[in-house]
Amino acid sequence: MKKVLIAMMLLAGFTAIAQRGERSEKGHRGGFKDMTAEQMATLQTKKMTLALDLSNDQQNKIQALNLDVAKKRKVKMEERKARKEQEKPSSDEIFTMKKNRLDAAIAHKAELKKILNQEQFEKWKAHHKQKGKHKKRKHSKGEKGKRSN
Repeated sequence: MKKVLIAMMLLAGFTAIAQRGERSEKGHRGGFKDMTAEQMATLQTKKMTLALDLSNDQQNKIQALNLDVAKKRKVKMEERKARKEQEKPSSDEIFTMKKNRLDAAIAHKAELKKILNQEQFEKWKAHHKQKGKHKKRKHSKGEKGKRSN
C-alpha cells in the first residue's frame, strides 16, 4: 500500500512539473519583446483597423502614433531590464514612474480622440476598458496561480 501511495504522489508531482512547461518560451506576450518597434506598431495598427474599420488616412495617423508609443515602450523595457539589476526604486521614483505612465496614457487617448470619429472612439474605449477588466481579474488575489483553459 505504501508503494502505491508513493507512486501516486510521484506521478502527481511529475504531472504538476510537466504542466509548468506548457507556456511558450516567448512568454505570455507572444514574443513582442523580440519584435522591433515598427513590427509592434504595424501589428497594433492592423488590429485596430480590423476592430474599428479605419480609413487609409486614419491608418497612417494611427501607425505613426503606434510607432511613437512602441519606440517609447522599447526604451522603457530596456530601462526595466537595467533597473532589475539595481536596488528597488524609492517611493518617490515609483510615484514619478506611475505619474509619467498615466500622463502618457492621457496624451495617447487625446491623440486617438483627434484621429478617430465618435463611434470608433467609443468602440476603442469599450475594448480598452474590457482589456483592463481582464487584467484586473487575472491579477486579483483570488485568481493568482490559477490558469484558465
